[in-house]
Amino acid sequence: MTAETQKKNYLLPIIVMILLFGMISFVTNLAAPMGVVLKNQFGASNAEGMLGNLGNFIAYAFMGIPAGLLLKKVGYKKTALIAVAVGFIGVGIQYLSGGAGSFLIYLIGAFVAGFSMCMLNTVVNPMLNTLGGGGNTGGRLIQTAGTFNSLCATLVPMLVGMFVADQTKAKITDVYPVMYIAMGIFALAFVILLLVKIPEPHMEMAKKAVNAVKDKFSALSFRHFVLGAFGIFVYVGVEVGIPGTMNLFLADKSVAGMDATSAGFVTGTYWFLMLIGRFVGAAIGGKVSSKAMLTVASTLGMALVLLAIFFPISTKISMPVFQSVGGGLSFGMMEVPINAMFLVLCGLCTSVMWGGIFNLAVEGLGKYVPSASGIFMTLVCGGGILPLLQNFIADYTGYMTSYWVVFAGLFYLLFYALVGCKNVNKNIPVTD
Repeated sequence: MTAETQKKNYLLPIIVMILLFGMISFVTNLAAPMGVVLKNQFGASNAEGMLGNLGNFIAYAFMGIPAGLLLKKVGYKKTALIAVAVGFIGVGIQYLSGGAGSFLIYLIGAFVAGFSMCMLNTVVNPMLNTLGGGGNTGGRLIQTAGTFNSLCATLVPMLVGMFVADQTKAKITDVYPVMYIAMGIFALAFVILLLVKIPEPHMEMAKKAVNAVKDKFSALSFRHFVLGAFGIFVYVGVEVGIPGTMNLFLADKSVAGMDATSAGFVTGTYWFLMLIGRFVGAAIGGKVSSKAMLTVASTLGMALVLLAIFFPISTKISMPVFQSVGGGLSFGMMEVPINAMFLVLCGLCTSVMWGGIFNLAVEGLGKYVPSASGIFMTLVCGGGILPLLQNFIADYTGYMTSYWVVFAGLFYLLFYALVGCKNVNKNIPVTD
């Protein structure tokens, strides 16, 4: 089968996978701006407002490795169908929490949605690579899906901000339209996946490996992988913590003096810069090493966070952000605390970190790369744990002080880029 024929045959599932790649970001990034709603409807603290985000990400700790095992056992299509169904249920539970006015039901929904996001993350990347025919074509397809992922991340805080114009009266029911969009796409994806045929080449490989001798080594036998896996834990916490806490900071009228709509649009600009950064990273990726890219991104990120911490909140500056004008989107100037500008610019830094950490961590792992991917998914739970810690600190010491957690995370990533990524276990055989 030629690449052209394959592309034609699998165009519909490719589109669905790209949509699901976006939904991972859409549903995941709904949790942080919902913190504003939870604070005002239930009188939650900043830390409690991030419990939905924690529920979403902590599910990865439970589901990362099982999701990889499920993929090996039942294949791409069935795993994707299960993930989509679970995602629909998770968002549906969050929807029901609005009618019930229950914080607990919302948290359960966020946790269930997290199971879905973990499964989708496990299946979408290899499925896109397979549908694209592997090699460079598959890689480009994943990169295309990644940009749509960033676009959805950009839109979520804006949509929540638009529907929650007055945060002092915010309720979960205000965000129902966003949940309708999520459930609608999940339902459409389920029907399409049910009807189309998906190639499952890895299933044949798995059958051949049934009688393989048990290996005394694993991905965890490599020091640079262990340090890199912890790097993913730290990175996701940094990526989520920067905009999540910034959104709460800006929407706190007693501190930043902005409304929820403006706060959501400023936060959305952070994710937009991540989109731009991913385009740039893809363009220079063939010429600049992952080590160099991670070093520069971590160093610049540390500098920006330090500026955000030490500049007074009272200092204002006009910066270009997305805005809602006449029911539509536009790009214009908005006066914000200068701290927010530095934090928004961090989006350019975090945009290239995931790929850089992953590439450095799996370098030289050979046959252990598949199991390494499952471990990576498990440690994505850092996206829930570190922001919770950050906002616990924010409750007692202030928003900007809490960014020392982010600074420490970036410092670790710089250490990993400079020292931790070196493979010191080259004596371990990585081929059968």
